[in-house]
Amino acid sequence: MNYLDRNEFNFEPSEKVLDAVKNFDPAQLCFYTRIYDEGKKSIVSVKLSEIYNVPEEQVLLGYGGEDILKNAVHYYLMKGDNKTIMIPEFSWWYYNRIAGECGGSFEMYPLYEKEDTFAYNVEEVIALTNKIHPRMLLLASPNNPTGNSLSSEEISRIMENIPDDTMVLIDEAYASFITTDTAYIAPLVEKYSNLIISRTLSKFFGLPGLRMGFGFMGKGHDAFLSYANKYLGYNRFSEAVAMAALDSEDYYRHVADEMEWDRQLFKKELGNLPGFKVYKSVANFILIKYPTRIKEALQKALAEQNYKIKFMTDKGLEDCLRITLGRREQIQVVVDSIKSCAL
Repeated sequence: MNYLDRNEFNFEPSEKVLDAVKNFDPAQLCFYTRIYDEGKKSIVSVKLSEIYNVPEEQVLLGYGGEDILKNAVHYYLMKGDNKTIMIPEFSWWYYNRIAGECGGSFEMYPLYEKEDTFAYNVEEVIALTNKIHPRMLLLASPNNPTGNSLSSEEISRIMENIPDDTMVLIDEAYASFITTDTAYIAPLVEKYSNLIISRTLSKFFGLPGLRMGFGFMGKGHDAFLSYANKYLGYNRFSEAVAMAALDSEDYYRHVADEMEWDRQLFKKELGNLPGFKVYKSVANFILIKYPTRIKEALQKALAEQNYKIKFMTDKGLEDCLRITLGRREQIQVVVDSIKSCAL
């Protein structure tokens, strides 16, 4: 089966990752990591501290980015009477489910379609946050499934103009596809104590099955860190593979660059067809508006070839497809299938 519906990785892991798997000594699993004796979480958090220039105690680790998101939302919505989180109108359905798990409620703020992309209205986000005064504000950059993102300047503007007691959680699972620049992170978490930035090895580094997420947060949250951190450390096999992945930036950057061929093929082959609109992609997926009259035929055509893509059901996006960017031969099959049903 060719899974192009969950934004997974349809390429090979890096050589360093393969070597880490092949050369891992199973005897290491017989012992906890000893790095917690040094007051640190993991060799991975130490590595991330060096890469991102953020103090190790402000580095978060989790069982995927999902774990960081869940820990943060559960913790902050369960403390006190304010149990409201603001989330983007078109976004990962799991955000509001996490809030519901801990008795929280959510308010949606709008995203706006602009030509071939979507966008946040930063001033409106600020105004709504001050009006609603939620316990948490969730920003996704890039946002799934619309693909829009925020600049560091826009993040700073939001942080400067909202209540200090609103925790801001930025889901940056796909951020590495946009730019290699990460220098903005350290100043942000240094300046704003109410900020959490969540990332993962699942997307850019292509290891969703490893379940290794990471993030960074502002100072002064010892109680949350005690809640979220693992006292006895982390999975030593996962640590070894994660370290190899972080040392393979050039390889994964090459894979990410290769995805541009996919984007251009969708734009060239589908962009001018009646009823279609190919949105700008800044992640490892692409959102495409299509004539829903072909839905049943397209589902059948893809199933016959063992392919899966995401037929959106979100209100306002029911006429859209979200397709994971994969190998060239996979994308060619999807494009040809869509065209055969549309023409």
